[in-house]
Amino acid sequence: MHILLIHQAFSTLDEPGGTRHHELARYLAVRGHKVTVIASPVSYLTGEKNIPSGSDLSPQENENVTILRACTYSALHRSFVHRVFAFISFMVSSFFIGLRVKNVDVIWGTSPPIFQGVTAWLLARIKRVPFLFEVRDLWPSFAIAMGVLRNRTLIWLSLWLEQFLYRRADRVVVNSPGYVAHVTARGAWHVDLIPNGADPEMFDPWGDGEPFRCTNHLENKFVVLYAGAHGISNDLGVVLEAARILQGQPATAQVMITFLGDGKEKSNLQQLAATLKLTNVMFLPPVPKAEMAATLAGSDACLAILKPIDEYKTTYPNKVFDYMAAGRPVVLAIDGVIREVVEAAGCGIFAQPGNPTALAEAIRSLAVDKRKARAMGLSGRMYLEQYFNRSALAEKLMGILEGMDK
Repeated sequence: MHILLIHQAFSTLDEPGGTRHHELARYLAVRGHKVTVIASPVSYLTGEKNIPSGSDLSPQENENVTILRACTYSALHRSFVHRVFAFISFMVSSFFIGLRVKNVDVIWGTSPPIFQGVTAWLLARIKRVPFLFEVRDLWPSFAIAMGVLRNRTLIWLSLWLEQFLYRRADRVVVNSPGYVAHVTARGAWHVDLIPNGADPEMFDPWGDGEPFRCTNHLENKFVVLYAGAHGISNDLGVVLEAARILQGQPATAQVMITFLGDGKEKSNLQQLAATLKLTNVMFLPPVPKAEMAATLAGSDACLAILKPIDEYKTTYPNKVFDYMAAGRPVVLAIDGVIREVVEAAGCGIFAQPGNPTALAEAIRSLAVDKRKARAMGLSGRMYLEQYFNRSALAEKLMGILEGMDK
C-alpha cells in the first residue's frame, strides 16, 4: 500500500520537534508499505528554514519512506498573520507536489495546521482514494480560547472548515480521548483513537546522564527539564515565577530548571529571567529527537505545562510520554485527561495550572526526596510500556489504513 502523508510540521529523528509521524512512517515501511511525506523545509519549532525546498531526502536503508519538501513562507514566529501566510503557502505548494505523486492508495492529512487538511482532502478526491484526517489539536477551538483568533469572520470560516473536513473524511483519527466528543459533535462519523505515546526502546531509564550534565555544568544539581515549544500556550512565565520562589528556599538551592527548545516567546522569557535575576534557570537550544534520550537521562524530573484554560484539559501532550519512557517523574501543570494518565501511572505530581506557588512546591517535594522521584519515574516507564508503546499504537494505525484500502 502507498500512503501519502501531508504534514507541514513533520520532523525526522535527526531534527528537533515532534517525531510521532516519522516513527509511525518507519513502522509502516518496515511492514512493507510505502510512505511518501510532503513536509515543509521550515522547522515548526524554531521557525528557521534548514532544509532546501523541493529536496528529496534519501530514505534510510531498508526503509520505504520518501520525504518531499514543499516551498513554504518562512515566518512562523513573527505574528498570527504571518503564520497564516506560512500555512496557506504550504497548503498550495504541497497540493501541486501531491499531484505528481503516483499510485497512491490512501491520503493521510493531519491538523494542525488545519489548512493542510484541505490539501489532503482535495488530493484524495482527485485521485479517488480514501481520506484519513488526523486531529492532533482542536484548532480553531484552542486558538479562540487563547485569544489568538479574534476576528469574527475568520472564526466563522475556521469553524466551517473544521466541520467540512470532519464530515468529508472517510476516517478521523484523534490522539487524545478528550477529542472524541468534540469531533463527533461536529460531524465526524467514524472516529478512532491512536493516542500519543513513545517508543521505550529509544530511551534508557538507567542511561548515563553525566555527559549532558558535564557539558552544561549541571553537576550536583537537581535538574528539572522542560523540553519543547516556548510559545504563548506553554505558560512558561509561571515556571520562571516558580523558579524565583525556589531560589529563596535553602532546601531547593540545588534545583536548576532547564528550558530546552525554541519558540516565539523564548527571547521574552530570557529577558524576564534576567530581570528577575534568576540563577536557577538555564536556556538551551533544541536537540534532534535522536539526542533526546541522552538529554533526558541528564534530568532528575521533567516538566509539562499549559495555560489554565478548559480546552487544554482534553489534550495528551506528547512530551509527557517521552518523559515516562525515559523513566523520569513528571511535574504536571496540566489538568484533565493527561492528569488521569499520570495519576494512574503514579509517575508524577500535579500542580494547579497557572499557580507558581503550587508548581514550586511540586518541584520541591521531588528535590528533597530523590528516592521518591526515582520510583515515580520507573513507575511511569512500566505504565508506558503497557499502555502507550509506540509499536502497539502503530500496529493499530496500520490496521486502520489497510482497512481503508479495501
